[in-house]
Amino acid sequence: MHWDRVTRMKKIRTFFSNHHRKVIQVLSALIYNANLPGFFKKTIYMGPTKKVCVPGLNCYSCPGAMGACPLGSLQAAFGTFPTALPLYVVGFLLLFGALLGRAVCAFLCPFGLIQELLYKIPTPKLKKSVWTRRLSLLKYGVLAVMVIGLPLYFLMKNGVVTPAFCKWLCPAGTLEGGIPLVSTRADLQSQIGGLFSWKVLVLAAVIISSVFIYRPFCRFLCPLGAIYSFFNRFALFGVRVDEKKCTNCGACTRPCHMDVKRINDRECLRCGDCMKRCPHRAIYSTWKKKGGNPK
Repeated sequence: MHWDRVTRMKKIRTFFSNHHRKVIQVLSALIYNANLPGFFKKTIYMGPTKKVCVPGLNCYSCPGAMGACPLGSLQAAFGTFPTALPLYVVGFLLLFGALLGRAVCAFLCPFGLIQELLYKIPTPKLKKSVWTRRLSLLKYGVLAVMVIGLPLYFLMKNGVVTPAFCKWLCPAGTLEGGIPLVSTRADLQSQIGGLFSWKVLVLAAVIISSVFIYRPFCRFLCPLGAIYSFFNRFALFGVRVDEKKCTNCGACTRPCHMDVKRINDRECLRCGDCMKRCPHRAIYSTWKKKGGNPK
């Protein structure tokens, strides 16, 4: 019995070692959406934790959501501009950006997990290229226009903030909030129109493209990833390269599904998969002792 217990523990440790990122992704999704009664009551949780942002993209309107989406909170906070600045949301993004950079996207974003699982469906895949690298710049335009520009424009024009990204583009909001609520509440079904149809079309496009393209929304459209990418080069926790050992062989970036040119550039998710691929043990995690990655 003792040896059976030891064997089971070894298997659990081996599984977690090989799949630790997926385990963390699933746990974060469950923690974000721990209000399980909301799915049965068909209501949105409005308790005290809803005032706190979660690091990843997770819709405020999801019946299970325990916290707020930082992008939705940022747009809503513009309602106090220019008399007050959205210091709490900006400070939250600065904190997680400085700590993790785009590692948030790799470990703490439920919508990123969904795209990764869809990509596992066996089909021909679109490989990264100079064109996908160029298209990855679109998310900075989405950040500038839909998260910042349009909400401030409508505030100045109408005196009321319109959360443009959440309203017209965000597929996570449609999947987590829109569809669960509309499909179960007759009062909402009578109010849906062209806007909801458009959002479902956007979601369908992201879901279908995720089967053929690795994390297409994250790479090309997500403004939250754009924000965190600004911190990649100096974020405290993640991966680093020992320049004395690195030979620039490309073994780390060439197989990467993201549009990465070098470790910790704007497209790097800092997921750590590159550590196993490096033949020179030049890449290490700041969570562990330098040079401690396995071959």
